[in-house]
Amino acid sequence: MKVIIHGGFFSESSTSAATKKAKQDALTEIVQKAYQYMASGHTATETVVYAVSLLEDDALFNAGIGSQIQRDGKIRMSAAVMDGTTQKMSGVINIEAVKNPIKVALDLQGEDDRILGGSGATSYARAHGYEEFNTEIPQRRAEYEAKTASTGTGTVGCVVLDAAGHIAAATSTGGKGFEIPGRISDSATVAGNYANAFCGVSCTGVGEDIVSGAVASKIVTRVTDGMHIKEAFARTFEELKPYDGFAGAIAIDAAGNIYHQDSHPSMVYASFDGIDTEVFS
Repeated sequence: MKVIIHGGFFSESSTSAATKKAKQDALTEIVQKAYQYMASGHTATETVVYAVSLLEDDALFNAGIGSQIQRDGKIRMSAAVMDGTTQKMSGVINIEAVKNPIKVALDLQGEDDRILGGSGATSYARAHGYEEFNTEIPQRRAEYEAKTASTGTGTVGCVVLDAAGHIAAATSTGGKGFEIPGRISDSATVAGNYANAFCGVSCTGVGEDIVSGAVASKIVTRVTDGMHIKEAFARTFEELKPYDGFAGAIAIDAAGNIYHQDSHPSMVYASFDGIDTEVFS
């Protein structure tokens, strides 16, 4: 059993030593909690949602209660989960006033219409017991009012390989900040979140660049076709270079290999295999 999580790029907010350490400490705690949750009998899909919900609940990260504010003053979030065994992906795009978008994404696994956007996503959440929740924090309001929101590199995610050998991936984002309302990120698409029986990938970075590079789905497809995960990453990230694509990704393959890479080093992520915790930045 293995877990890897990411908390976006340090460039999305303060890069002070204190903030860096706080994020590293938070990731260490969350990745260990996720592993223990899985070890208690939960599936890969349940575990990635659990891990991402913890990240959404931490204002250090740009998801859930740390989400950015869009150009019209509102917060809209996106999230997705993919079960590598059933090959079902579900998600929400530009959902509003929900504490944990990733949990709504999980509920949609059981629907025929598995990806909902805008008011439809929010209405679905209300109808399924998700109370209205204001995810705005003072820091994001100050950034918005000063028009100094981040450069769009913040997302959280998790990939898991469980005891049965099943893989799942989940990703959640609070957006890039000050974007045009209606903008769609990569997080609830197969470019930013993808898994099958061979590999699972969650991405962070500039959504438009990740979509242009079809990053997650390319990596998973290449591993599925027999390429080693390290080479699959190298080739996919090489294809970002012609347009200076800003992206980072975490992954686990069916053999238990954990891998991570970013195009602009500053991504923060952590992994745990039940024995050793590794925290990177």
